[in-house]
Amino acid sequence: MPFTRDDIIRALKAVPAPDGRGSLADSPDLTEISIFDDKVSFAIVTTAERAASLEALRSAAEAAVKAVPGVTGALVALTGERPAGAAKPPRPPAPMAAPPTTGKAGAELDARHIIAVASGKGGVGKSTTAANLALGLAAKGHKVGLLDADVYGPSVPVLFGVNHKPTSNGKIIEPVEAYGIKLMSIGFLIEQDTAMVWRGPMVMSAISQMLKDVNWGKLDVLVVDMPPGTGDAQLTMAQQTRLSGAVIVSTPQDLALADARRGIAMFRKVDVPILGIIENMSYFCCPNCGHRTDLFGHGGAETEARRLGVSFLGAVPLHSRIRELSDAGTPVVALEPQGEHAKMYSSIAGMIWHRLESGTGQRPAPRIVVE
Repeated sequence: MPFTRDDIIRALKAVPAPDGRGSLADSPDLTEISIFDDKVSFAIVTTAERAASLEALRSAAEAAVKAVPGVTGALVALTGERPAGAAKPPRPPAPMAAPPTTGKAGAELDARHIIAVASGKGGVGKSTTAANLALGLAAKGHKVGLLDADVYGPSVPVLFGVNHKPTSNGKIIEPVEAYGIKLMSIGFLIEQDTAMVWRGPMVMSAISQMLKDVNWGKLDVLVVDMPPGTGDAQLTMAQQTRLSGAVIVSTPQDLALADARRGIAMFRKVDVPILGIIENMSYFCCPNCGHRTDLFGHGGAETEARRLGVSFLGAVPLHSRIRELSDAGTPVVALEPQGEHAKMYSSIAGMIWHRLESGTGQRPAPRIVVE
């Protein structure tokens, strides 16, 4: 490794401490510095109330670290987590918006649409759905990117069979390309078995950087595979980008639908249009005899869509072929584009694109500046 932790500390001597007394290198608000594969990450402890005012300091710290010879990337976050033994900051009454994804002159991502693929709970096949929808949109001739916003459980590297890290010029990361679409995931930057134990502000900062520090180029649509639930990642995307809409994925049973309702309510609260609901694992057909079994019930998502006044985009079965190809890193839409399952995803992708272009929930195209 061409640089050491001492080199990083020396670079941070030139950055002022959050309280203005001394340097960040000597401040108790600097967390442990992590170095992995020539990339550096650490956090600056603050409170939600002060986060926005410290964005310039965070950027200065990041720039100082990136200037160290040998550093190929830096992730500097503002966090409410303090080192052991330090006093805890007061808990804010409500989460604040993370800093906006704007910067100085540099590469710029111009996405005609940004859509979130979300679910209220995990285990409903959301990531598989997001991957195949992205491929379905690309198959129709659109320029597509796929952002894996699930920091704790990134699935895109497995779904696309990618086991190498993206390249970087030390400032801008080049997205990985597979099957004609651009990909970005925290899973490309860490070891497969690494557990991400970040708290909310660090997650929000990581997602922000995967938006603004990646050379996405000009896209027709950026598909965002959201983590399950209604937490920091969802708020970050809703507050930092102009989402054209959200697609909700649910299985038919009542338990999943209850969580899907919460997801819809959250997006509506932050004024993000709901493009529709997909019922995943809708039914199971025996590959030997063809007998159909509704393992999780059937039609619940369609009924819920009618009740909530949103579009029902379609039903996708629970099928071993979809699972096998996903596990192998060859999504079904990419490997078997003329197969029945690929046609289901492509049909849903077409409906989503039509709703985007027809003006249903359409918003001004987002422009995210990359430093």
